[in-house]
Amino acid sequence: MRLVIAKCSVDYVGRLSAHLPLATRLLMVKADGSVSIHADDRAYKPLNWMSPPCRLEEAPGVWRVVNKAGEELRITLDEIFQDTSYELGVDPGLRKDGVEAHLQELLAANPGTLGEGYTLVRREYMTAIGPVDLLCRDANSGAVAVEVKRRGDIDGVEQLTRYLELMNRDPLLTPVAGVFAAQEIKPQARVLAADRGIRCVVVDYDRLRGIVKDELTLF
Repeated sequence: MRLVIAKCSVDYVGRLSAHLPLATRLLMVKADGSVSIHADDRAYKPLNWMSPPCRLEEAPGVWRVVNKAGEELRITLDEIFQDTSYELGVDPGLRKDGVEAHLQELLAANPGTLGEGYTLVRREYMTAIGPVDLLCRDANSGAVAVEVKRRGDIDGVEQLTRYLELMNRDPLLTPVAGVFAAQEIKPQARVLAADRGIRCVVVDYDRLRGIVKDELTLF
């Protein structure tokens, strides 16, 4: 990524025309070829930009960024204050299941959240079709398989049902009860879980993390 802080004016020539008068701005050139112009406000939103595929042509005092349609972003440079490049490497992307993984970790550390007297046997208990999120023991030392989701739907209940079917064939575990734990559980999932003899537990993620919401409530 290349970051340039410069006093510049900008003109966009294409289906629409736009002009940014002379001012100090941040010019960002990414590895994908995109070029964007930023001011010191508007959060992440650029003042103007050219999306890839496009090419950057540099000449003394002017940048021309041209896309395949022939539209042009012309940046006239009056003064350059800083021109720096960084190699960021390949980004792994947003882990959308990050909350779910953390929720599993928190429940493993606080199994009593799932039921009074619950203790953790192990996380990621392996079965022939994949790992059960948590294997616990209840207050009577009975085995409990726990499936953890951020949002609980029918697919999650079906997944836990398959785990339970296999685990209840193990004479060292059976009988194995099931708990479906999530931040929110859809009504259809609750109905299916009740039909399969699976108990649903709604988990307050923020409370588990020790975060108390500073909100006034009427009730």
